[in-house]
This record gives sequence, C-alpha cells and structure tokens, in this order.
Amino acid sequence: MSGMTVGFIGLGAMGAHMARNLHRANLLTQVWNRSSEKAQALAAELGCQMAPSPAALAERCDVVVLCVAADEDVLTVVEQLLPGIRPGQLVIDCSTVSSATARSAAARLATRGADFLDCPVSGGTEGARDATLALMAGGSEAAFQRAQPVLAAMGRTVTRFGDTGAGQAAKATNQIMCAGIIRAVGEAMAFAQAQGLPLAQVVETLGKGAGSSWYFVNRAPNMVRGSYPAGFRVRLHEKDLKICRDMAATRGATLPVVESVLRDYAQLIAEGHGDEDISAVFRLTERLFN
Repeated sequence: MSGMTVGFIGLGAMGAHMARNLHRANLLTQVWNRSSEKAQALAAELGCQMAPSPAALAERCDVVVLCVAADEDVLTVVEQLLPGIRPGQLVIDCSTVSSATARSAAARLATRGADFLDCPVSGGTEGARDATLALMAGGSEAAFQRAQPVLAAMGRTVTRFGDTGAGQAAKATNQIMCAGIIRAVGEAMAFAQAQGLPLAQVVETLGKGAGSSWYFVNRAPNMVRGSYPAGFRVRLHEKDLKICRDMAATRGATLPVVESVLRDYAQLIAEGHGDEDISAVFRLTERLFN
C-alpha cells in the first residue's frame, strides 16, 4: 500500500517518538492529542496537520494509530473516531490495556467495517525514539499484513500472537516479567550498596553477566544517581499490573510477584513518587538495610 496515510492519536512520552518515526517513513499526515498544545507543537515540528478531532483525523487517513494511557481512554477515542471511520480502514492500538478492552474496541469498529489490531509495545522511551520497539499484535492475519509498513516504521520486532486480545495478553506477560526484574534489581543494588561496593562498577560489570537485563543496564544507573526521571512511570506500571492481576483472576490465579510489586507501588505513590520511573523502587529496597 504505497501512498498509505497514517494519523496518530496520543502524543505522550512514547507516542510523540513513534509519530516522528512514522513521519520519517513518509507515512504520517495527521496528529491529534487530548491536550492540543502537544499536537500543535508536533505538527509544527514535522510539517504535518493537526486534526481538529479524532473523527476528522479518521476521515483523512487510511490507518489510525492510538497510543493512550488507559482502557477508558482507548474506548473513548474509538467512540470519537467512529463518525469518521470508513469500511476497510485500519485502527492500530499501541496502548497497554486489557484483552477485553481490545475486543470491545474491535467490535465497535467492526460496526463501521473497519479492522482493528491490538498492538502494545515494549522497549521504553529509548525504543520508541530509536524505532527499536517490540510490537505484540492481536487481530486477523490480513489486518496484520496490511499494517506491516506502519509497524516496521515504529519497531524492530513485530509478532502476531493470535486473534484480537492476544497482543495485550503478550504485553501483560511482559509486564509481569518486568515486575520481577524491577524488584530483583532493586534488592540487588541495595545489597551491593550495603556491602560498600562501587555501584557504577556493579552496573558496568554485572550488566555483562548472566543476571543482566535491558532494565538493569538502562535503569540501574538511576539508582546509582539517586534520580528517577520517567522512562516508565510507577503509576502506569501499576495500572498494567492491575490488568495482569484481573486477567489472572479470571483463571483463578494470584501472582505473587505482581502482588508484591503492587504493594511497593502503592507505597511509592503514597509517598509522592508515582510519576517517577519504576526504578524508584530502589527508594524502598534501600531501606531494607537501614
């Protein structure tokens, strides 16, 4: 589909970078954001148009990409899109929401003859900036194939996991892994500090060892500096882990790692750290040694 036109909705920490990468691929034509200042600024930067509404954006684009914060935001934006949606259009949702929300959004769009992919992403703001994200898709094979130019512009690893909702199930799996790694790295760095080890060297050396991870290499330096600028905010990961909890509960399961990290996050949020990066869990693990 050469000449494909893409509109982007949701220009936050991830979305703005993803929109820039679509612009570099000569796909982006329209942007919209709930707070219009961000849309105005990005439209001016890229030389594309700021749509007056989601419906107006849908009217002028072949593909609409969403990257918003929460389940209710996705469903609200889909309702706002519907008046402008035409049969054969494709909506790609890169937000992290529940599989049930993905199925609900797909059903609403199907009433207008449009296709839907749930396509959450992982890789942090760095991955969004560098177009190296991992994208996890759910939806029809036909919709997934049509979306390839758009997905390839935003990420490096693009996988279809199954029908609608499967992408969100894969992302929930990822968020559970992140929870365990966050907790383990926080405890390990607090232990290293209590042993009097030079923390920068701990990160440099253990970052090349068997216990390393993307998170350790990229976020343990925050712990060394005692500064937690938002790569991924505590309150957003809390929202994701509550989705994981609910999805597990429908199968009769409780996930101990998820529950322990949710307790940590509740404490961080109560102490005013909800908008810091998730590596701020070190604020709590440090106290284990005091």
